[in-house]
Amino acid sequence: MRSVRVDLDEASTAKLVDALSVIAAELAGRDAPDSAAACLELTETLVAASDMQESALASFIGRVDAAGEQARWGYPSTQAWLRSRLGMRDGRAKERLVLARQRHRLPQVAERLAAGDLSYGYAAAVADSVVRLDDTDCAEAEATLLGFVEQGFSAGKVAAFGRRIRDLIAERDGTEDAPDEDTKRGYDKSWLTTTRSLDGGRYVNGWLNPEDAAIWDGTLAPLAKPAGPDDRRDLAERTAAALSSVLSGGHKASKVTVICDLETLTGGNAPGRLADGTPIPAAQARRIALAAGVSPLLLGRGNTPLYLGYRERFASAAQRQVLETLYSSCAVRGCEVPGALCEVDHVHGWALGRSPTDIDQLALTCGWHNRFKHANPDRIRISKDPNGRYVYRLLPPRDVGVPRATSPPADLDRAA
Repeated sequence: MRSVRVDLDEASTAKLVDALSVIAAELAGRDAPDSAAACLELTETLVAASDMQESALASFIGRVDAAGEQARWGYPSTQAWLRSRLGMRDGRAKERLVLARQRHRLPQVAERLAAGDLSYGYAAAVADSVVRLDDTDCAEAEATLLGFVEQGFSAGKVAAFGRRIRDLIAERDGTEDAPDEDTKRGYDKSWLTTTRSLDGGRYVNGWLNPEDAAIWDGTLAPLAKPAGPDDRRDLAERTAAALSSVLSGGHKASKVTVICDLETLTGGNAPGRLADGTPIPAAQARRIALAAGVSPLLLGRGNTPLYLGYRERFASAAQRQVLETLYSSCAVRGCEVPGALCEVDHVHGWALGRSPTDIDQLALTCGWHNRFKHANPDRIRISKDPNGRYVYRLLPPRDVGVPRATSPPADLDRAA
């Protein structure tokens, strides 16, 4: 019989996680006791322990999310990492991510969850309820919802109370009755407003009149449909991906020209620029120049144009049809973006025509991984499966070893 000895006062967090992994493996391999009463009691004890583990898990996920560590490993979002790397269902991944992001605003919930005085289900319900509340309302909502917990209401009921609190706050602030943008502007003309976020993204809001809405539906609706039973994205995510695919138009036409020196494209430090004169750092210019929907205008000495990317670098409609047949999703292993929403990638890089636009030199990758591949060529291992499809495998960053999820437990003080 094996045993695990860990000095709780001296053990590191990694040591504790390894010990827990060994104990869990041992427990999973045992048969349940014959006594149903004993199983009931053990179940309650095990679930309570699992809830306390969720507290630690929320802390770990929160640190990964805040630092953006998942992007270094090749995952476009923390939720994608939880789904692809850890095999979580989409709903559970979202739930854990919300708790990880909100726990610092919910001190009572965090403390009670860690102490085993609050179940994970209640903690997740409260966290979801305060996502859109400011800090003052969040504190009051936390106290109110924990009061309902003390009264014995179920986690589902607490979640319903949380939704009602959000509605009451909206009524108090008058946000429900305030005229929205389309009411103030009228409904005859379409309009869009965009606001850039601090991390470089954009918030989009707007209104489409019936004619433009018909174009929107006819163009995006077919692309925004679920790709199959394993497509776990919600409608909002699928619509955003469809819009990005249409706007990039990488397989149809060149929309942007990046002007840079030949040396810049081949590794130099001289900045590039857009046609309107906007300067672009060299590394970013190289990445953009190789992206879908962009033509690089290369300049020699004296700013003499040497080369303008030819449109034949974009795959034809027939080639896309073949590729979408071969690739039901992004070529990156574990990425679930449907092939219909992916960009055509020149497997060995298109720069200066080194890789022809031939069907056996092309693959489909989502926009995020297409950019990741060109920015981190040493982080992708490319191979072919028995059916001739390219398979891209993500490699860990150079400054870390094999991720703990795939490595055996660290040495523990075991006795046979």
